[in-house]
Amino acid sequence: MVSIRINKFFTEQGICSRREADRLIESGAVTINGRVAKLGERVSRSDVIARDGQVIPWGKAAVYIKYHKPVGVVTTSEPHVPRNIIAELSYPERIFPIGRLDKDSSGLILLTNDGDIVNQILRTEFGHEREYVVEVDRPVNRQFLAQMAGGVEILGRMTKPCTVLPMGHRRFRIILTEGRNRQIRRMCSALGYRVKSLHRVRIMHITIDGLAVGEWRELTRLERERLLQAVGR
Repeated sequence: MVSIRINKFFTEQGICSRREADRLIESGAVTINGRVAKLGERVSRSDVIARDGQVIPWGKAAVYIKYHKPVGVVTTSEPHVPRNIIAELSYPERIFPIGRLDKDSSGLILLTNDGDIVNQILRTEFGHEREYVVEVDRPVNRQFLAQMAGGVEILGRMTKPCTVLPMGHRRFRIILTEGRNRQIRRMCSALGYRVKSLHRVRIMHITIDGLAVGEWRELTRLERERLLQAVGR
């Protein structure tokens, strides 16, 4: 029977990071088959694991995936939609995207089977960063960059202040802490610009580096642990 370290069990059930699991184990809060667990112990599905007396069921392991979405792929789980993101990945288990990227946009998007983490990542009050590289239809200037950074009125209210950095004649980098519907495109349009390309390169600490267009992979152990720590898990 396959066994895993007790701290990995906690991360696979989406409860907390390995580091936090180790702290729980050191505090004596975790038991295996009724006895206090020790750091580094291994467990299997025949073992009963509890935290503060509450049994933690062996569920499906939490999966966290990063994907380099091409232009044309639709961020939906609806199977009848052509080129929906779930069909593109063909992952063997049920997963769903965290947030959205427009069909005409490309770049990094996360997918998971962990429903609890979605709101923890997306809720504006947590201030999790998302970074984009944008190309527009005419030259950007200081006034445009300053207005974008200070906030633009879209859909009847101002966007939150953000970081905007020039990258060339018609390109800039923007870091948002909110994710309103088609936000960057609407911001640019309000200032008289049209977005020609929009590419997300980072969500929180997770970057698109090393992922070819259309490629996906599960998060590394470090990426996963930092993600769980960032959402208080």
